Amino acid sequence: VQLQAFGGGLVQAGGSLRLSCAASGRPFGTYDMGWFRQAPGKDRETVAAITWSGDRTYYVDSVKGRFTISRDNAKNTVYLKMNNLKPEDTAVYYCAAGNRYYSGSYYSNERYNYWGQGTLVTVSS
Repeated sequence: VQLQAFGGGLVQAGGSLRLSCAASGRPFGTYDMGWFRQAPGKDRETVAAITWSGDRTYYVDSVKGRFTISRDNAKNTVYLKMNNLKPEDTAVYYCAAGNRYYSGSYYSNERYNYWGQGTLVTVSS
């Protein structure tokens, strides 16, 4: 599956952005999906994940209550709505598609087989 992430940009602290990730090539609805980010000089971290059916979502503690992951399988798209953005949210954000049958954590990179290119989010203070 091919993934294309977009929607990043420059926003002031306290503002909002919505990232989108469009998928093509294989049935999108069979994949778990995740959003990840990598800030300069830091390791990539899992931000949020959603099951293939959309019935469960997962968030890293630092974004709980501010970010919402969702998906529209009819549109082959997963979203990340980001509210109350903080300067520490500045990073390149990536989407990834993962194996729904993987038994490990939804936060583990090992679940995800396909990665899109990143989209840069910059939050100014």
